[in-house]
Amino acid sequence: MPRVAAAFFAMGVLSILCGGAIGIYMAGSNNNTFVDLHVHLNLVGWATMGLCGAFYGLTRETLPVRFAWINFLVLTAGIVVFFPAFFLFLKNGNDPAYEPFMKAGNALTGLGMVLFALAVFRELFRKRA
Repeated sequence: MPRVAAAFFAMGVLSILCGGAIGIYMAGSNNNTFVDLHVHLNLVGWATMGLCGAFYGLTRETLPVRFAWINFLVLTAGIVVFFPAFFLFLKNGNDPAYEPFMKAGNALTGLGMVLFALAVFRELFRKRA
């Protein structure tokens, strides 16, 4: 497995651990304030990063590794910027002071998904022997 694929999986594992911890907290406290955060961490963090890792692992011989690393860094930056801001937003009663950080994180995540889409379609339409 290429190191970049492992990096995607590592970020996914960190995300699912955080998302799971939030889920355990909510179950134990009967406080569902962070349900949206829990769901997004599991979906964007775990599912998306895991699927990207699997894709880049499967296409290691046909896609440039540098592109995969750029994709990883952009998606990771989106996660690192968005989720702490989203947590603080929810914790502080939907305080709009955190919205610029959430928007920046969303933009980075969206850019990361566009990069991933480019990689997928490049692989779909590449010439084969």
